[in-house]
This record gives sequence, structure tokens and C-alpha cells, in this order.
Amino acid sequence: ERLRYLLVLLPLLHGTDSFYVPGVAPINFHQNDPVEIKAVKLTSSRTQLPYEYYSLPFCQPTKITYKAENLGEVLRGDRIVNTPFQVSMSVEKKCEVLCNFPNKPVTLTVEQSKLIAERIREDYYVHLIADNLPVATRLEFYSSREEEEKKKEKDVQFEHGYRLGFMDGNKFYLHNHLSFILYYHREDVEENQEPTYRVVRFEVIPQSIKVEDLKADEKGLCTLPEAAGSAPQEIDPSKENQMLFTYSVHWEESDIKWASRWDTYLTMSDVQIHWFSIINSVVVVFFLSGILSMIIIRTLRKDIANYNKEDDIEDTMEESGWKLVHGDVFRPPQYPMILSSLLGSGIQLFCMILIVIFVAMLGMLSPSSRGALMTTACFLFMFMGVFGGFFAGRLYRTLKGHRWKKGAFCTATLYPGVVFGICFVLNCFIWGKHSSGAVPFPTMVALLCMWFGISLPLVYLGYYFGFRKQPYDNPVRTNQIPRQIPEQRWYMNKFVGILMAGILPFGAMFIELFFIFSAIWENQFYYLFGFLFLVFIILVVSCSQISIVMVYFQLCAEDYRWWWRTFLVSGGSAFYVLIYAIFYFVNKLDIVEFIPSLLYFGYTALMVLSFWLLTGTIGFYAAYMFVRKIYAAVKID
Repeated sequence: ERLRYLLVLLPLLHGTDSFYVPGVAPINFHQNDPVEIKAVKLTSSRTQLPYEYYSLPFCQPTKITYKAENLGEVLRGDRIVNTPFQVSMSVEKKCEVLCNFPNKPVTLTVEQSKLIAERIREDYYVHLIADNLPVATRLEFYSSREEEEKKKEKDVQFEHGYRLGFMDGNKFYLHNHLSFILYYHREDVEENQEPTYRVVRFEVIPQSIKVEDLKADEKGLCTLPEAAGSAPQEIDPSKENQMLFTYSVHWEESDIKWASRWDTYLTMSDVQIHWFSIINSVVVVFFLSGILSMIIIRTLRKDIANYNKEDDIEDTMEESGWKLVHGDVFRPPQYPMILSSLLGSGIQLFCMILIVIFVAMLGMLSPSSRGALMTTACFLFMFMGVFGGFFAGRLYRTLKGHRWKKGAFCTATLYPGVVFGICFVLNCFIWGKHSSGAVPFPTMVALLCMWFGISLPLVYLGYYFGFRKQPYDNPVRTNQIPRQIPEQRWYMNKFVGILMAGILPFGAMFIELFFIFSAIWENQFYYLFGFLFLVFIILVVSCSQISIVMVYFQLCAEDYRWWWRTFLVSGGSAFYVLIYAIFYFVNKLDIVEFIPSLLYFGYTALMVLSFWLLTGTIGFYAAYMFVRKIYAAVKID
């Protein structure tokens, strides 16, 4: 039955992984209309520090204007600004000098030369956009086929942005000539109307050409040398350098429709891996869940049948297992306020992640609307405070708590306070590096206002109603005197439990984790939200099951202190995420400096903490429902 549902679901998911609603309405251009080219930022996966375009001595227009940005763009470090490139629809340009002087070379000071050499060594990429399409560099390489086929077929891949320059030995070379290749799609119009065009692809071929070889004239035009005979433009960091910034524009007609113009950028990663990983995860999780459910249900039925037998009085005198702790199983734990606050934040995260992934899966948060995903996530987290507060308040009341105002304040500030504290410390380091990734002070004030003006009142509101609501109905009474807990076996240790409980949920999602890490740390686009939604469901199912199994074993060992333990153990997969993040850092990233490493581990700590809250909350509520269910099923005198 389950497999049949799954087979129905998979084609739907295949549709959602590549379908998206474009973020903006199409812009129609006529012949000779200007097509504005803007710069976004400079990025490097080696330093993880984005810089704005004019942090390097590129040619500047007469008036620099920055685009108004949304919250997500600011947090990502995008600073979209105009550039002096003059591009008109379907107008070719062979070679033109970019800076204001017709043929006078630009002189870079020693400081500027040093800075450019430094950025080239750090492997920086420049990101430009034309009509909201990011520039890409085409990479052609032969796949491992037979020799004869090699001549015919090339594999084409695209790289985001273009490299600032390259190194050869200890020498630095700057890409000072950009050959833009823009593709347009001719729209169908009526006979007597002027044809309209839409930009559907934006490629660049960066070249390094020595100033003497460019042969610029008084009109600002230049001649490109033959590929074989030209020397690259070297940047010597120890002295002043003279060079020309030039560009050429080539237009090509394309069959790609405007609606699918992003496909080039989004089909960069291999989708096949996702299919294998998803099917593998689904099969493993359903197989294990079937086994676990059978074992638990059969064992429980036997337990309940035995406990409810009233034939043999001597047997019930010697009863053992989970029924024994019925008088203590609902005894409130230590620190009920902190537990309910963390679970409230977990509920807040759960609602936010569920809605974001679902909306993104429907294609409403496409990469073409920059920063939309992060903006949506921030606002949703604020507004979901009402649900977090409600669940936290109700649980706090159930755990015999009385100080609801303090509890609400704790829920609204504990997790967000930790996040804000870590981000603030990291932000100080980014500020010190003058990176555009540093959150500006006004944005920080705006975030604080959102936290205390939207999230805090909503958490209080939810907490008030949750606290006033009838507490959760516990099926058995709690004894006055706590029962003594027998000595536990070694495998009942908390840390062993965390290791055992984390494997299954982590195994179900670790391939997807690789793609998410690549998107965050290597400037890739992540758009496979159809897959991510399925992975999220698998994660919820596996966390719930593992949590139920662990709490059952614990109660059978007559240890009734399950509240905190379930929360900690269910979040065990967060420990594996941390291990994987360290593995990814060592094997995949080329980070060597202190501040990029600090940024990586700071943000990873936030991810691990959030993931632990999320999985711990899912596991806790599954275990709580299970415990209430089984104690409601046995007769207790």
C-alpha cells in the first residue's frame, strides 16, 4: 500500500524539482534598447567573505546607484550596483574600451595592485546580472567516452560568475577583457508591429590581454589579438600597473523560452544522485518503520494483555517492565520552564521550515527572486511565535509550572538570543574584514525591532492562551514519593542513546545535506525543494519512530526520567550533522585562514543547534503521545 502511494508521489516530485514561478514579469526589449548590466558581488569559497564590486578598482560609471534590497539580499551580502558596460539589444560590439578615456590606460597604484593580486590568490569570482539573469562561464570538457566519440561530443557545464584572474607559478594575471555572449528569444508579434526580444541567457568568456596587444584608438575602439599571439595582462603587486579594461558583446538567437531561461543554471548538479538517494532513503525508512512498528505493536499488545489479566494474583505481585513506573512516569522533570521554552522554539522552527519548503516546492521562491527564501524564513519564524508560545505554555502548565510570564519571556528570548549573540560576534569579525557579508547596523536594528516588536508579543499571546487551556490529560496519577531507579545497563547511557538514535534520521537525509552544504558554502543554487520536502517527511517519520523505541526501552528498564532524555536523544542526528560538517570542511573546502574557518564553524553551530531543536521536538511529541497512549491502555488499580 505504502509503495503504491510512493510511486504515485514520485512523478509529482519530479515535476516540482524543476518547476518554479519566475520571480519577476518578463521585460520585452526592442531593437537597440539598452540592456543594463549590473554587478552583484565578488565571492570566494576559500574565504566565504563576499565583497562589493567596487571594493576593487574596476571602471566606474559617472553616477553609482545601488538597488534597494530586501532583507535576504542584505543578509547574503548582495550589493547590486550599476556598471559602465553599454549593451544594447541585438547590437554587436567587436571590442570597446570600458573606462572614460578613449585609449589611455588605467594606472593601478601599488595598493590596488596588491589588493587585486590578493583577491586572485583567494580565488574570487565576479557576479554580474543582465535583466536579472546571473552571468555564467561555459566550461566544455570531454566525458570519458571512446576516442572517436570524443571529437563529436563535449559535455557542457556552467560556472556561476567568472574568475577574477588566474595564477601561473607566482605570477598573477587579471581578466581585463570580457566577451559577453547574450542569447535572446524573439517573441511572436503581429505583422505590422516591431519585433520584441527577451534575454534568455547571459554568458561571458573572460580573457587576460596585455595593454600593448589591445591596440586601442581615439574612438575608444580596440582590436583583439589572435589567440596564439597575445600575452596575458600581468599584475605585479610590488609596483604600479598599467592596463585597459575592455569588453565585447555578441548576440545570438535562441529557442529557449523566457519561462525556462533559468534551467541552464539549475541543471548544474546531477539529479540522478537525488533519485537514488531518495528511493534508497524511502525504502530503508519504510522497511525499518515496518519492522519497528510490528515489534513495538506486538510487544505492546502482549504487555497490555498480560498487565490486564486479573486471573493470577501472584503474577501481578511480581510484575516488571514499564507498568511498574506508572506512578512516576508523568512526574514533572527538572527545569520545566527551560524544557518547555526549547520545545516552543522547536515548534516555531518546525512550522517555519515546513511552510518554507512547501511554498518553495510549489515554485514560489525561485532563485530568480534573490533573497526571497531568507526573507520569507525570517518573517515566518517571527510570525510562528504564536504557535511556539501556545505549545510551550500548555506544556508548562502540564508540568505544574506557575510563572507563565517568565516562561513566555524565556521562550521568546532563549533560542533567538543564542542565534543573535553568535551572529553578532561573527558579524564583528566580518565588519573587521570590510566584507559586504557584514549585516549593516540599520538592518541589525530592524531585526531587533522585528524580534521584540513582532515575535515577542506573539509568543506572549500564544503562551497566554496555551497556559489558560486545559493541560494535557495524563492517564495515570503521580505518586507522592518518587520510586527508586534501578542501576542501568551500559547501553542505556544518554550518549550511547544519542549515537544509536541519530543514525537512522541522518542516513535518510545525508545526501541532501551535501547539496545544501554546496549551496551555502560553494555559491551554488539550491532549488530541488520537491526532493527536500520528501526528505523532510522521511526525517519526521524516522525521528518519531526512533524516539518511541528509545522511550519504550527506557521505561522497560524502569527509568521514568524520560522528559529531558527523549528531547536530547531524539536530536541525536544533529551530532552526526556536526561530524559531517567537519568532514565536509576538511575534504571539500579549501579554507585555510582563521576568520573563514570561524565563520564556517559559527554558522555550522547554529545549524546544528537548530537541527537539534527541530528533531528533538519532533521526537519529544511523538514519545509523549506514545507514553500517554500506552498508560491509558492498561488497567491500574
